[in-house]
Amino acid sequence: MSLVSKYQVLIDTAKSSGIDDLQIAEMDGVLQVRGTAPSADVKNKLWDIYNQIDPNFLTGDVVMNVDVSTAVTGSQARVITESSNLNIRKGPGTDQPIVGKAAKDEVITLISRANDQWWLVRTKDGEEGYCYAQYLEPIA
Repeated sequence: MSLVSKYQVLIDTAKSSGIDDLQIAEMDGVLQVRGTAPSADVKNKLWDIYNQIDPNFLTGDVVMNVDVSTAVTGSQARVITESSNLNIRKGPGTDQPIVGKAAKDEVITLISRANDQWWLVRTKDGEEGYCYAQYLEPIA
């Protein structure tokens, strides 16, 4: 089965969700999905569909480089790790690659809550990804 067939629901959802500059390509046994989502809900929905097809993203046969439009603004949150930096990951899970870090006490932008454990965030340097929620404290 081709990856396009396996992930047809993910592809169809990406195409119908208003993602700017959407690019979908299968290269070297990996499906590449790239573009800019109009909202965090769209990005989170794509990750949910991917997880339904490939639970816990075990096969690693999809790379999603989908950011959220910079027009989306969110509330602020402070990193409350004990002493180390907080990892920012490509997707909502510890098995996802680290795409950035936020320092202890750094204030970052909360784009959305993907679920109870993972929040989609953006640093002041523009790094976007998912962080483990227990290390973030919303700022009132």
